[in-house]
Amino acid sequence: MATLEKIRSKAGLLVIVVGLALFAFIIGDFLNSGSTYFRQTQERVAKVDGEIVKIQDYQSRVDEMAEMYKMQTGSTSLPEEYMSQIRQSVFDAMVQEIILDEATAQLGMGVSPEELFDMVQGENISPLIQQMQMFVNPQTGAFDKTALLNFLKTISDDNIANYPANQQAELIKAKNFWLFWEKNIKRQRLEEKYTTLLSKAVAVNTLDAKEAFDENAESSDIIYAMQSYSSIPDSTVQVSKSEIEKLYNQRKEMFKQKEGKVIKYIAVDIRPSKEDYDKAQADIESIKEELVSTEKVADLVTENSEVPYMDAFFTASAFDPELKQFATTAEIGAVYGPVFENDKYRMFKLVDKTNAPDSVKVSHIMLAGKSEKETAALADSLMNVLKKGGNFEELAKQFSADQAAEKGGELGWFTEATALRGVNEDFKNAIFSTPMNNVAVVKSLYGTHLVKVTDKTANVNKYKVADIDMSVSPSSKTYSNIYNELNQFISKNSDIAKLDDAAKEAGYNVISDVTVTKDNQTLGSIKNSRPVIRWAFQNDKGKVSEIFECDDKFVIAAVQGTLAEGYRPVDMVAPLLKAELINKKKGEKIANELSAKNLTSVDAYAQEMGASIDSVKFISFGTRRIAGIGVEPKLNAMVSLTPEGKIGAPVQGNNGVYVFSVYAKNKENKEYNEADEIRSLDAANAYRFGFQAIQSLVNNANIEDNRIRFY
Repeated sequence: MATLEKIRSKAGLLVIVVGLALFAFIIGDFLNSGSTYFRQTQERVAKVDGEIVKIQDYQSRVDEMAEMYKMQTGSTSLPEEYMSQIRQSVFDAMVQEIILDEATAQLGMGVSPEELFDMVQGENISPLIQQMQMFVNPQTGAFDKTALLNFLKTISDDNIANYPANQQAELIKAKNFWLFWEKNIKRQRLEEKYTTLLSKAVAVNTLDAKEAFDENAESSDIIYAMQSYSSIPDSTVQVSKSEIEKLYNQRKEMFKQKEGKVIKYIAVDIRPSKEDYDKAQADIESIKEELVSTEKVADLVTENSEVPYMDAFFTASAFDPELKQFATTAEIGAVYGPVFENDKYRMFKLVDKTNAPDSVKVSHIMLAGKSEKETAALADSLMNVLKKGGNFEELAKQFSADQAAEKGGELGWFTEATALRGVNEDFKNAIFSTPMNNVAVVKSLYGTHLVKVTDKTANVNKYKVADIDMSVSPSSKTYSNIYNELNQFISKNSDIAKLDDAAKEAGYNVISDVTVTKDNQTLGSIKNSRPVIRWAFQNDKGKVSEIFECDDKFVIAAVQGTLAEGYRPVDMVAPLLKAELINKKKGEKIANELSAKNLTSVDAYAQEMGASIDSVKFISFGTRRIAGIGVEPKLNAMVSLTPEGKIGAPVQGNNGVYVFSVYAKNKENKEYNEADEIRSLDAANAYRFGFQAIQSLVNNANIEDNRIRFY
C-alpha cells in the first residue's frame, strides 16, 4: 500500500516523464524521416513537373555522354568547357525526356520492340546509324549493312570472357557505345511521332499556298535614300514616363527573366613575363644544337615537344604550309628554326625521305582467345596452308577472331600514320615492307595477325619529320607574382563601394553590371569561370570574392544585386524603351517634313536628307533581309505595293526613314503549282513543329533547376 501511495503521489511527475519519452520517440522518428527528406532534397539536381532527377542519375548520364565523346574523338580526357557543354546537353535531354514521356503517355504513344529492331537492323535502318563512319563502306562511301550486322554479332558474343583482357575492354566499350545510340534512336523516334502528329493537325489550304507563291512571285528593283535617326540629336526629342510605361506593358512578355545576379568583376591575364620569354628562347636554342647532332631524335622530341614524334613517313599534303615548304625543299638532316609566333617556338628536322606508296590495302587473319603456344602453332599451320596455295579469304572467314572475318579479313586502306596509331609500329612496318600478295606474321595488343597486302597506291615522295613545338608558359614565379599582387589589392579593397576607384588606381579594369543566371556556364568569354557564377549565387549584395583561377585568368567578383524571377522592372528596361520611342518620334518628324515638301524624285529627297542614293534588286514581300539594308519589314511591304516608275511615300524603318522609287518589276518564270506549293509549306511546317513543339512543352513545364549546387 505504501508503494501504491508513493506512486500516486508522484503521478504528475510520471505523466511528465512518460510524456517526454513519447515526445522524444516521436520527434526522433520525425528527425530520422526528416533527415531522409533533407538528404533527398540535397541529392535533387532538378524537378520537372513533379518528377525528381537525382544527382546520381544525372551524373551517370553525364559520364556516359563524356565516354561516348571520348570514343568518337579518340580523346583520353575532356577540357572543362567541353564538360560544361555535355552537362547542359544532358540536362536539356533529361528535361525533354520527362516532358515528352508525359505528353506521349497521355496519347498512348510509344516505340515497340519490333519497331526498334527494324530501325537498328531491319529494313528501315535509322539515319543516325547510317551516318556512322564505322558502318560506311570506304570504297563506295555508302552505308554497309553487313558491317553493321557483323558489329552487332561481335558485341553480342557470349564468349567475350575468353578474349584477351585488352580485347574484352574494347568489346565492352563498343557495346556501351551501341546501347547509348540505341537509346537515342528510340528517343528520337518517339519525338518524331509526336511532332508528326502535331504537324498533321495543321493543314495548309489553297489560300495559304497561293499567298505564299504570290509573296515571292514578283520582286522589285529600287533606288533609295535613307536619313538616319542619328541625324537628329536625342536631346531634341521628349519622351514621357507614361509613354515608357505604356510601351513596357505592351512588351512585358519580352522582359521575362530567370533569377539572376548582377555582378562586377576584374579579370587579370596570367601571361608569361619577359624572364619567361628569355628562358624559353635560351631553351629552344640549346635544343637546336642537340637536334642538329643527335641520332636519338625521337627521344629529344618526346622530352621537349608538345607534338609527339611519329616514326612514319607522310606525304607533303599532310603538313601545314610552313612544314610543307621546309620538308619539300630541305636536305636530309637539315634543321629549320626556331621560329616564334603566337607565344610558341617551333623547329623542324628532316629525318628522312623516300619514294614509296602513300597507302596500302590490307587483309588479315587475327588469332586471339588462345594461349600463346596454341596461337603460335595455329599461325604456323595457317602459313603452311597459304604457302601451298590456300585461300586467304576462306581461311579468314574460318579462323579470324574479329568482325573483318565476314569480309574475308579485309581491313581497308592504311597510311603509315593510321597503321601506327591504330595498331602499332610492328604492324606498320610489316604492311609497308611486305611485297604485294605476300603474308607476314605480326603481333599486337589485339592478338597475332597474318597480314596480306592486297593493293598499293602509286609511289609518291614522303617525308619523316621531327617537329618540336614549345609554348611559352608563365613560370611558377610569374604565376605567384601575378597572384600575390592581386591578392594584396583585394585584401586592401574588399569594400565594393570603393572597388572601382581602387582598381583604376591599381591599373585593373572593372567590368560592371553583368547579369548572370544559374544556367550560365561561363562569365562572358572567360573559360572555366563557372565557379565564379556559383559563388555569386551563394552570396549577397556587397560581397567581394576571393581570387578564382579560370583557365588563363585570375578573377575576382563582387555582387551588385539580385534579380528576382519574373519580369524585369520598368526602370531597368526604360533606357531601351526610351531609345525606341525616341526613334519613333524622330521617324514621324522626318517623314512628315519630307512629305510636306512634295518632292518628285529620289534625287531631290536625297539632297533634302543630306544622303546619298543607292540601289538594291529583287525585293519581294517575303524577303527576310534586304541586301545592304538589313531587316526592314515596313520597307518590304511598301516596295511590294508600289507600282513600277512610282516614288513611294517616306517609310519609317528600324534604322531611319527611307524614300524609294521602283524602277523595275521582276516576275518569276514559274507557273503556280498548287500541289507543289502545299507540299513545300507542309514540309516547312513539319520542320518548324519539330523544333517548336518540344520547346513549347519545356517552356510551359514547371522546372526546378538546382545544378548550381553541384557544378
